[in-house]
Amino acid sequence: MILKLLKEAIPYIIIIVVVLLLRAYVVTPIRVNGLSMYDTLEGDEIMILWKLGEIERYDIVVADVKVSGSDDVVIKRVYGLPGETISCEDGKIYINGSLIEDEYGYRETSDFGPVTLGENEYFLLGDNREISLDSRVFGKVTRDEIEGTTNFILLPFKKFGNVS
Repeated sequence: MILKLLKEAIPYIIIIVVVLLLRAYVVTPIRVNGLSMYDTLEGDEIMILWKLGEIERYDIVVADVKVSGSDDVVIKRVYGLPGETISCEDGKIYINGSLIEDEYGYRETSDFGPVTLGENEYFLLGDNREISLDSRVFGKVTRDEIEGTTNFILLPFKKFGNVS
């Protein structure tokens, strides 16, 4: 009897293990908190976090950094990549001395830098520059602190789909 029950339960156990492994190492839902990514994200969206893959400039990432004593993760956009020098002068962002097109910045970006990134370091900015607590506040972020990238909204349904 017990052997029969165990045999019937094996497919369900396998499904549960696979789902747990996928969530732990590949993909998981994440909730956006606050308005630091406005007007790209407005807060309270549920997004898909991809834990695998390369990180590129302008990707939206989730990073496990401590901001103002909070244990929450932050959602920001990647601007500076490993080995680059990033700065902001007169509200304009420069990477390795060259002006970049900043199509995501909402409101004025305060001046900073120059900041030179190490081999495994990134510089993150929130899209809503006047209120965002980002690398201008908490500094460089290592690859180990970045949990993954996100660009797909699940909820609310009216915003379902890809974001840039």
